[in-house]
Amino acid sequence: MRYHNITHDDMKNGDGLRVVLWVAGCSHCCKECQNPITWDPAGGLLFDEAAKMEIFEQLDKDYISGITFSGGDPLHAANRLDVRNLMSEIKEKYPNKTIWLYTGDTWENIMHYSCMQYVDVLVDGEFKIDLRDVTLKWKGSSNQRVIDVQKTLKSTDPATPVLHCGDH
Repeated sequence: MRYHNITHDDMKNGDGLRVVLWVAGCSHCCKECQNPITWDPAGGLLFDEAAKMEIFEQLDKDYISGITFSGGDPLHAANRLDVRNLMSEIKEKYPNKTIWLYTGDTWENIMHYSCMQYVDVLVDGEFKIDLRDVTLKWKGSSNQRVIDVQKTLKSTDPATPVLHCGDH
């Protein structure tokens, strides 16, 4: 896996103060994407032990609510396994921290991915410039959904996502 940045004390990409991992690789290539530099899966830096330790140092702080995976697309084929393994390690080491995930894909296409067992909140759907709305919390366009993954997986119909309480 490759990445472009690790953001500390982020307040815009999930609930509370978060650390954000901006991965490289995205096949959605949304028109007017805010991060087109992240589309190339060969771009950025190699995600190594030092990068992981930087994330863990942030998660060690009591005031950090959790981690957000963004990019790029954390579920791009170049990232999926490494992201899943990192999520597993984070949930084991920090069970009270939340994991948010941004993807251009939709819940219906990814709900069966093994990494979903670790995700607390998913923001799904491609960014659509014609549906852009700067008043929306945690998402850029009105087609995107902020999904409570664990409630959805436990529901009687997991194919129908349960929206996160903070979604507008």
